[in-house]
Amino acid sequence: MSRHVLVLGGTAEARLLAAALSVRDGARVTTSLAGRVRHPRSPAGEVRIGGFGGVAGLADWLRGHHVDALVDATHPFAETITASAAHAARVTGVPLVVLRRPGWRPGPGDDWHPVPSLPAAAAALPRFGPRVFLTTGRLGLSAFVHLTDRHFVVRSVEAPEPPLPRHTEVLLARGPFTVADESALLQGNLIDVLVTKDSGGAATAAKLTAARELGLPVVVVRRPPLPDGVTAVPDVAGVLERLGFGTA
Repeated sequence: MSRHVLVLGGTAEARLLAAALSVRDGARVTTSLAGRVRHPRSPAGEVRIGGFGGVAGLADWLRGHHVDALVDATHPFAETITASAAHAARVTGVPLVVLRRPGWRPGPGDDWHPVPSLPAAAAALPRFGPRVFLTTGRLGLSAFVHLTDRHFVVRSVEAPEPPLPRHTEVLLARGPFTVADESALLQGNLIDVLVTKDSGGAATAAKLTAARELGLPVVVVRRPPLPDGVTAVPDVAGVLERLGFGTA
């Protein structure tokens, strides 16, 4: 009888995991997508779209669909979803595995300024020049609206949600990006400072290399902590091993 694995997805790692599970004997995989992206990349296996309605709704779904294991492979900054997954796993007794790509680490020549949140990133910006490359995603830009003397170049996969800073230019693009392209973007827009979340991964890391080569400061929003008692696995192979399906 197949073991049913629910993957809370939306990341490249979630798609890789779903693909790996879909070809494993004895595995049935369902990936849940929040539905915030209009045209998501569809993973292998079964797919459901939309939220669960909080902890109670997720717990009911785990029970009602006879889920044997829950994998949280959401974005490292999806703090609410991760907390709900941990709580639902506890109340149902369904084993939980959190898949998180490793975060970025500064290297020689990097001028990084770590901060704990988007409001803290906004508070740090007056120390730098007025032109800001903002790559923190399409949500949470309200933290920067009071900075009317800054010019923001905002990049996201889909149009950001208002309110936006008064002086904002939006670039719609999806990674991966090359160092050459990122350097051209930073120079062409006369960027003084880069703001990013510590999302990790290679798809959007080129901007950090470009900033280093151009001598630009980078304000890095640190990841929220995992819930108490929860640890993360850094890759698909680790998740498969934890679930008892071997390695990738």
